[in-house]
Amino acid sequence: MQLFDKSNVRDASEHAEEVNATATALTRKQEAAEQSRRKASLPSLKRKEEGVTRTVDEEQEKYEDEDELSDQCPEPNGYFPDGEQCDKYYDCRDGKFTVKLCPDGLVFNDFSPQHEKCDLPFGIDCTKRPELQKPQPSPHCPRMHGYFAHEDSRNCDTFYYCVEGKYNMITCPDGLVFSEKTGICNWPDEAQKKGCGSRELFNFTCPKVDDSVAATHPRYPDTEDCQYFYVCVNGEIPRRSGCKLGQAFDERTGKCDWARKIPECKDWYKDQLTDEELDALENPPPKPKPAGGGQNRRKGSRPT
Repeated sequence: MQLFDKSNVRDASEHAEEVNATATALTRKQEAAEQSRRKASLPSLKRKEEGVTRTVDEEQEKYEDEDELSDQCPEPNGYFPDGEQCDKYYDCRDGKFTVKLCPDGLVFNDFSPQHEKCDLPFGIDCTKRPELQKPQPSPHCPRMHGYFAHEDSRNCDTFYYCVEGKYNMITCPDGLVFSEKTGICNWPDEAQKKGCGSRELFNFTCPKVDDSVAATHPRYPDTEDCQYFYVCVNGEIPRRSGCKLGQAFDERTGKCDWARKIPECKDWYKDQLTDEELDALENPPPKPKPAGGGQNRRKGSRPT
């Protein structure tokens, strides 16, 4: 029987390990050489794309730029607001943007990325992007576009409407004041303009009443003008309102009626309107009937 020589097995195993180590070292040297070759050739590597020759470094810069554009262009195409300035926005086309500004006084309305629209600032939330472009003022117009209060803060019902830096002065209806928050005429208690509240404007204070009467918003005559009256909202806040031309407020009914029917106001329009004009207001001519109105347009009769 031939004895099994363990030393031969050990020698063979050691020889195999040496071969594997040599092969591994050779592979690593080959990989290192290949990486060195690629690195050496990288700066000179060029590619043509859409007729423009770019190096690899330029291509990398291109992709980095596209990453930076994502803040301005959340989507490849559309109109998107600036994150800090309310009248600034971006016109994005295929991921590339153009910076745009609204006309001075207007802000970008971001209601839809598909619409390019600049609006007056009333009703548009600019709290998160409060910055604006430098104003371009002109007489009575702090900015080129918009509605602006009168320079005299005591003038509560006059304001300016500005377009392209040119103004048009407007006066609110009687009893209302200009609201700088909404850009329209409003009740004094809602406009909340300093120095233009109900107490400052009207020589009237709502009388104290119980809760049941207050809930009806009681009305009281303006003792200085028959055509007008006060509505006390919830019995506390006075709002001045008026009747139409030719009428006066009747305290007995709490409604408007023709002035000549109210004893204390029968001569109120004497210096403003003639009797003939008052007659025409009280008894307007009937409205003409529309052409063909009232005629039976059916032809023939329904079959039986």
